[in-house]
Amino acid sequence: MGCETLMVLLIEDDPINVKLIQTLLSPPQPSPLAEGKSFALTCAESVALGIEQLEVATFDVILLDLIRPDSKGLETLVQLKEKVQNVPIVVQTASEDETLVVKAFQMGAQGYLPKKNLDSNLLVYAIRLAIERQQYSAKLEEIEQQQQEQEFQSLELLANSIKTSVTARMFGAEPLRESVPDIFQELLQSYGDLLDLALEERAYKVEHNISEKLRELADKLGFLKAGPRDVVEIHTKVLKEKSQHISLSKAQAYVAEGRLMVLELMGFLTSYYRRYYIGISNINISNKLDG
Repeated sequence: MGCETLMVLLIEDDPINVKLIQTLLSPPQPSPLAEGKSFALTCAESVALGIEQLEVATFDVILLDLIRPDSKGLETLVQLKEKVQNVPIVVQTASEDETLVVKAFQMGAQGYLPKKNLDSNLLVYAIRLAIERQQYSAKLEEIEQQQQEQEFQSLELLANSIKTSVTARMFGAEPLRESVPDIFQELLQSYGDLLDLALEERAYKVEHNISEKLRELADKLGFLKAGPRDVVEIHTKVLKEKSQHISLSKAQAYVAEGRLMVLELMGFLTSYYRRYYIGISNINISNKLDG
């Protein structure tokens, strides 16, 4: 069985630490934890040079020194994660601040290495553990992405299956997407804006009075003689659009918040039609009494 070579990108400006890492990853230094794997090290003195390397080569892991002249600490980690979401990052720092380490993991690091007392066992273990964590995270994201796609498909099937809703039978209404396409686009925009505000409410503990805005949207939908199919279609289209080109965690946040919003919107639309029918009934009763 051949020896697998792991490609390591080291972003470090201190030549002493660069030399140490090179030595620890070079034969015969690697520990038994390497389990037959070898390491090919590429060095970059700055984040900008590291990003250039990432654009022309593929790496299995990144070793990132958080404290460098061009570094802004954890902001550098975020910058790298935006460029390479699928490559695990192991942060290095001489700081013994545990809060910094915890924040680094919260912001996407898959490993941590202290600069003090670093040896080959600790280095190889951190590299291999970070790669395994990344592989596990990727598999978990794949499963969650499949579940999310299944939810979208179920919503689309639901929208397409509601062919003879109460409102459609009563008003002979076509889907809003077909009958008033320009207004339908405005409704998509309004619902999408509300979804963003709902996420902002949850993240920053601010108050945007989402329920009242949903009630206003429901009244507009009712005036347009919209039915459940239209609500589901608006919800599904907005979610699919919002979930593109963002992290899985944010996409999941949209889906979770959207579930609550669409139910509340349905409830308000039902209330609108209840008020409408009560009004119609009162008019009919009044006409009969007058007659």
